[in-house]
Amino acid sequence: MKWGKGYAWNPVAFLDRQKDPDDPELAQEGFIVTSVDYIKSFDGPLKTVSFTPVLLPAYSHVNEDSWEPENMNVAGRLYLLLYDTDIDFLFLARGSRTDRYGVDFSRNITTNFEIHGEFAYIRDYEKNVLDANGRKLQIQSDVKSYLIGIRHLTSFDLTTIIEYYHNGTGYSEGEMKDFYALINRGYETYKATGDSTSLIHTRNMAEAGYGRFSPMRDYLYVRLSQKEPFNILYYTPSLTLNMNLDDRSYSLTPELLYTGITNLELRLRAGVIIGTRNTEFGEKQNDYRIELRAGYYF
Repeated sequence: MKWGKGYAWNPVAFLDRQKDPDDPELAQEGFIVTSVDYIKSFDGPLKTVSFTPVLLPAYSHVNEDSWEPENMNVAGRLYLLLYDTDIDFLFLARGSRTDRYGVDFSRNITTNFEIHGEFAYIRDYEKNVLDANGRKLQIQSDVKSYLIGIRHLTSFDLTTIIEYYHNGTGYSEGEMKDFYALINRGYETYKATGDSTSLIHTRNMAEAGYGRFSPMRDYLYVRLSQKEPFNILYYTPSLTLNMNLDDRSYSLTPELLYTGITNLELRLRAGVIIGTRNTEFGEKQNDYRIELRAGYYF
C-alpha cells in the first residue's frame, strides 16, 4: 500500500512490510488485499478528499507468513489536500494485529524544501522480551511511534534527506544488551558441550523481535545524493548515514548509481559499520562490505 511520508521508516505503514533503512527503495513483496478509492475535488483551501478502505485476508496460504491466520483485517486511509499540505489519517482495526491509528503529513515550505512527519498509536502492543533468566516474556502496552524529516534540493541538484525516528515498539539499550549476552552464553555453551539449545532459543527471540530492522528506539538518518556531479552524465553518487542514537553505533554507505543504459541500473555500494561490542551495528556479522547490483526493468 506504501502508506506514510517517511523515506527510511514509516510508522504508519500498517499494511506494508518493514523497510530496510539501509536500502529503503528496495522493492518488497506485497500482500493480497482488496481496496477501492473514492476521490472528490473541491474549490477553496480543501482541494481534494479521498478515502481508501482496505480488506486484507489472513487465511491458509493467503498472507499467513506475516499475519495471524483466520482473520479478515480491515484498514483505511482518509487523504486530504488542505492548504497545500498532504495529510493522511490511517487506521487498522483489531484482527491479526491490535488496533492502530496514525496520521502523516507532507508540505513544501518552498519549491525545493519539504517537511514531512508521521505519528502512530498502537493499542495493546505485545513485545517479546527476555526476563532475568533469559526466558521469553511478553509485555503488553500502548505505544507511540513518530517520525519527522526534511528533504531539500539545491540549485546544483544535491538532494539532502534528514529524518529522526522514535520507535515506540523498540527495545531499550539494556534489553538489547541482555539479548547479546544470551547469544554469547549460548555460543560458549555450544563450544564447550555441543548443545545448541540456547542458540536455537536465541534465534527464536531474534525472529520474535530482536532481529528486525531498527530494533531499538531512536534513530537518525541522513542521505546526501548528488545528481551528475561535474556534468558527468548518468552518474549519481550518494552517502548515507544510519545512526542508532541510543547506543551511538552507525553505518555509513557510499554508493554510485549508473543509469546510462536504457532500462538498466547499476549500483556500486560499500558499507562501513561502526560500533562497539553489544551495540546494534557493532554486533553485525561484518565490519565492511562491498556489493554491485544490477537491475533490469521491462
